[in-house]
Amino acid sequence: LHVMATLVLLLSVLNLAAGGKLLVVPMDGSHWLSMREVLYSLKEKGHEIVVVAPEISLYIKPTKNFDMKMFPVPFTQEELDYTFWRTSQDVFAEGSFLERIVKTYEGVKNTSAMFLSTCTHLLYNKELVRYLEERKFDAVFTDPLLPCGQILAEHLSVPSVLFLQQIPCGLEFEATQCPSPPSYVPRVFTDLTDRMNFFQRVKNLIFDIPNYFLCDFVFQPYAKLASEFLQRDVTVLDLLRKASIWLMKLDFVLHYPRPLMPNMILVSGVNCAHKELTQ
Repeated sequence: LHVMATLVLLLSVLNLAAGGKLLVVPMDGSHWLSMREVLYSLKEKGHEIVVVAPEISLYIKPTKNFDMKMFPVPFTQEELDYTFWRTSQDVFAEGSFLERIVKTYEGVKNTSAMFLSTCTHLLYNKELVRYLEERKFDAVFTDPLLPCGQILAEHLSVPSVLFLQQIPCGLEFEATQCPSPPSYVPRVFTDLTDRMNFFQRVKNLIFDIPNYFLCDFVFQPYAKLASEFLQRDVTVLDLLRKASIWLMKLDFVLHYPRPLMPNMILVSGVNCAHKELTQ
């Protein structure tokens, strides 16, 4: 409850005099389920919420709780379901580091193509974008794993609040200029802790190298899309640097301690059901 109260307080500054207008560009899957809980609380506080989402999705469905603006996408529900199912199977697959990297690459390749297509059809839906321009939003609330929300925030010239657990390759720490030394912060797939000897630090550094290629593969198409849409050269990192607040679904009880910047707020537990425990 403390986490939810803190989160609502942070987002409630959209407009001190009255409820603000919040444009929400969510990420599908479990990302939406945790974001939806936050939106319920904001709705109760009197904020006007508009959610922009594709017509085909896993969990983002039309609801009376928010003003939902759906747009068409060029894939079917069956194709989307299979892509997510295949990716979830690869996450829990065992194998060597190289095997896991290859499976991760293939999974990211398939899901990235689908998400990029979704973003493209949103940005070039002229009628929908015109509607968003006319609404005069106070802020954009989005998940940066899909940079589409950040592109819209830049186009609409409004501040953005990012809601995430982590971005591949640690882009959130690079965008906020937050220290992330490989001698201290363990990388994905290393099974290391924040206490490493010299050889473990070398291993941690080596495991970090593939991330640069993976991120370039995942986010470069969004940089190209953003540059075309905004009609000027931008990178995904440029867009992320302009975020006002980073709401991190992390907790140092479950994650290793690491440096954070002042606008990076820990909100772990916001996606957990708040139920009273029995005796």
